[in-house]
Amino acid sequence: MTPLGPLPAHWQVVRLEEVFSPVNKKGREEHIQDAQSYRLLTVRLYAKGVVLRSKQTGARIGTKVLYKTKAGDFVFSKIDARNGAWGFVPEGLVGGLVSGDFPILQLRRSIADQSFMEFLLSRPVLWEPLRNLAVGTTNRRRLQVSQILLVFIPLPPLPEQRAIAHVLHTVQRAQEATERVIAALKELKKSLMRHLFTYGPVPISAVGATGRSPLRETELGPLPAHWQVVRLGCLVEDNILLVRNGFAQGEHNETGKGVPHLRPFNVTDDGNIDLSQIKYVAPPPDDDSHWIRPGDVIFNNTNSEELVGKTAFFSEKGRFVLSNHMTIVRVLKPNIVDAYWLARTLHHLWYLGLFRGLCRRHVNQASISLERLKGVELPLPPLPEQRAIADILQAVDRRIAAEEKRRAALQTLFRTLLHDLMTARRRLPADFIAAFASERADAPPHTGDPDGASPP
Repeated sequence: MTPLGPLPAHWQVVRLEEVFSPVNKKGREEHIQDAQSYRLLTVRLYAKGVVLRSKQTGARIGTKVLYKTKAGDFVFSKIDARNGAWGFVPEGLVGGLVSGDFPILQLRRSIADQSFMEFLLSRPVLWEPLRNLAVGTTNRRRLQVSQILLVFIPLPPLPEQRAIAHVLHTVQRAQEATERVIAALKELKKSLMRHLFTYGPVPISAVGATGRSPLRETELGPLPAHWQVVRLGCLVEDNILLVRNGFAQGEHNETGKGVPHLRPFNVTDDGNIDLSQIKYVAPPPDDDSHWIRPGDVIFNNTNSEELVGKTAFFSEKGRFVLSNHMTIVRVLKPNIVDAYWLARTLHHLWYLGLFRGLCRRHVNQASISLERLKGVELPLPPLPEQRAIADILQAVDRRIAAEEKRRAALQTLFRTLLHDLMTARRRLPADFIAAFASERADAPPHTGDPDGASPP
């Protein structure tokens, strides 16, 4: 048994002082000149790494002696190390400056791999015990280098460190690739919405072609000549739509007691329902009009000014109700209006900033009343075109949902592997580890983003 629990016999348990050595900062001093420009570095919390804080001329820097970083330096914040504010200086920030509140350490690379150490030190179990050691006033408690260096860590042999880092890098790269696919799909969706709500469900190559319906100028901009422009309120008056606000409920819980009470944060900027955070309230009577039905359109009527008008199509299973900051828009005559098309149309109008111009401003928030919502004008294509638009956008949404599911699976896999590999609950095959007996180029250390981005 070790101070860190059961570990393989050939793993060491060492203190950080055995893998890091403090840098003599006297040799790193940079005397600030008023006329020169400098890059000032800081460290993000929760092991998110060293990032650029700002670029300043010397005249704007109060402390006139700072310290220059070099490649491979490990920097931590005396004040926030207890919250994981540490990391290696990325390649693009080498030469940046830190203050005396950011000690610099050098890794002993003969016994420790930088990538392995980055992953190891990203685990909260290593920094949370430091919260009891920091001294000083509540918000300015500092840790000294000597305290950091006493932290115990598990240390496998170098080949195994490299192999573990390689596996974790591989999962990270898959995560990053999935993020890029999701971002590209979301941009594609925005472009499709601009095209579909201007020209209808026609190929880009067919725009303006002979035989296609010409465009006409409307209050909403150019639209196909055969489309109508209608007030949402007219559709309500003709019993095509029903609109109703949710209800206020001060008493709520997050323990699952009652029924979900959807609120503004449950509609994403992409126009989807997000149930990752739910407030629960006592259920209304079964015949109450506030129950949401599958196929309803959910409109966010109260939020910060730029978020009022976010709209989502509701297709969740189960029983849900809405807060008074949300509005149900229900299609009563699906032979005239397609609900999914309507949800995407309203959300597209939000993208265009329409609701920002219509909302009333209050202290710290803004809102759109039912009457103002009824005054919104909508483009109304024939039903077959509505459904064609809906089908195209639903296909993209399904692809986005599939990629987001893959991303969630990769995130879970990464967290599980990080824990299991660092505690030796899961071991890599010996022949796989043997391939890392010498340093390899296919598992490079994190280089980060010189403008402040951090790895996932």
